[in-house]
Amino acid sequence: MSAFEPDESEEDRAVRIKLGLLRQEHRDLDSAIQALSDASARDQLLLARLKKKKLALKDQILQMENQLIPDIIA
Repeated sequence: MSAFEPDESEEDRAVRIKLGLLRQEHRDLDSAIQALSDASARDQLLLARLKKKKLALKDQILQMENQLIPDIIA
């Protein structure tokens, strides 16, 4: 069974693939932030940069998810 819908456009398929990659990067950053936070010698500047990048990724993920949701005419 495919993760893609049969009538899905190529653009939607590309967005879903990119979303998967962004979500994985977001999870990886979360793990890196946690590991750095747990370390005895914390690099606060690096930690702040990772958190900022993670937040930017989250915004990008939400924007791409919104692309996949069809507009509803009320």
